Amino acid sequence: MEPRVSLITIGVGDLTRSKAFYSKLGFSASSQGGDQVVFMQAGAVALCLFPLESLACDAEVSAEGSGFRGIAIAHNVREKHQVDEVIAEAVAAGGSVAKLGHDASWGGRSGYFSDPDGHLWEVAWNPYFPLSADGALTIPP
Repeated sequence: MEPRVSLITIGVGDLTRSKAFYSKLGFSASSQGGDQVVFMQAGAVALCLFPLESLACDAEVSAEGSGFRGIAIAHNVREKHQVDEVIAEAVAAGGSVAKLGHDASWGGRSGYFSDPDGHLWEVAWNPYFPLSADGALTIPP
């Protein structure tokens, strides 16, 4: 296996609501998928919004899971102050604050918001993981 993430698919309760939420955050929906699924470019990877029941059916698992699922999607920013700005933008778009931005013990700043379906997003500024011009995260060797 090549070490790469190509697509992140999240199960959503209301596809129209979730598409509107992510569009307000600057993601652009592809013309692919019709009214069944929404694909959005997210730098080198893509974000996919898929109705929860359909995603569970496709994976042949139960959609009855609830609570914390042990995963967060991260969005790194270029400047420290942008952590709070992005969290505020997500709240204005219909998300909610999970953890306010704070100076972290590891030397950066981070906070969390959740989308309308409760999926966690970490927003972080990490002075040790620079972003390239195209937004790609560089993890030092």
